[in-house]
Amino acid sequence: MRPPVSETVASQIDAAANAATHREPRPEPYFRLADYALLLKPRVMSLVVFTAMVGLVMAPGGIGMLELFIAILCISLGAGASGAINMWYDRDIDIHMRRTMHRPIPAGRMQARNALIFGTALAIASVLAMGLLVNEISGALLAVTILYYVFIYTVWLKRRTPQNIVIGGASGALPPVIGWAAVTGNDAFLADPWGAVALFMIIFLWTPPHTWALALFRRQDYENVGVPMLPVVVGEHRTKVQMAIYTALLIPATLAPVAIGMSGWIYAAAAIGLNAGFVWHMAQVWRAENVSDAKEGPCRPMFFYSIIYLFGIFVALLADRTLFFPVF
Repeated sequence: MRPPVSETVASQIDAAANAATHREPRPEPYFRLADYALLLKPRVMSLVVFTAMVGLVMAPGGIGMLELFIAILCISLGAGASGAINMWYDRDIDIHMRRTMHRPIPAGRMQARNALIFGTALAIASVLAMGLLVNEISGALLAVTILYYVFIYTVWLKRRTPQNIVIGGASGALPPVIGWAAVTGNDAFLADPWGAVALFMIIFLWTPPHTWALALFRRQDYENVGVPMLPVVVGEHRTKVQMAIYTALLIPATLAPVAIGMSGWIYAAAAIGLNAGFVWHMAQVWRAENVSDAKEGPCRPMFFYSIIYLFGIFVALLADRTLFFPVF
């Protein structure tokens, strides 16, 4: 167990909380588009939408341009809705964390209820549009993704267990599955879901080492607000062990599209190269000592490389789909 937060740190947190409580938000009803856009977590959304688009392209069959546009729009709005509701719920801890204290609600630029209304409206609209205008199974999967992220991860797991992002990571891995289902429809998706499962597992196994790299160099932030991220609860070494395990599982998962005949040599070569980089970064983290809260240590580079890595994996899937050379 780690020692409790010192009185000095606690007093600083109380002072920040008091300042935030008494900070007057900018007067409504001025509509600040930039703040509402920030509620959608645009950087996270961009990767979510891209992986969903890859699912749309990789799925067998075809989809009309209008349905394609609607599917991408609905997935984008659904992801943004999840982010907005997450910011509403986490406003009490966001104000104490350097990474999140400048978000619209803790910064006092937006009333919390406005974020909740905005997120809820987007969630309902995106699910209804997906189900009615694309197909039922993609609408149902989008609803499951939003509800899972909000209630299972944000409300239940995040503040209760160090396995929060492992179990909760399923929601972040579902967008390519939604895209796949948007193309195949209800019956075909259930008859042959293995390509969608392969895409899901890549993101699901990528999430723990990606997030724990961030949690290591932001450990003090999480400890201050009582969020039981793995480095806070079990320490640095055991976190590295878990990261190494998931890295070892991730590598064969990225080669699954080749094994099932969905991708060929172009993707295989790219995946091998990207995996080599991921393993190298993991080795740097493993060898380093006292990496927690170290901005100049190897955890921060691994975190940013992991984003490039996932983007690269899905770009390679797209490239291979265009120029397919089978392995088997």
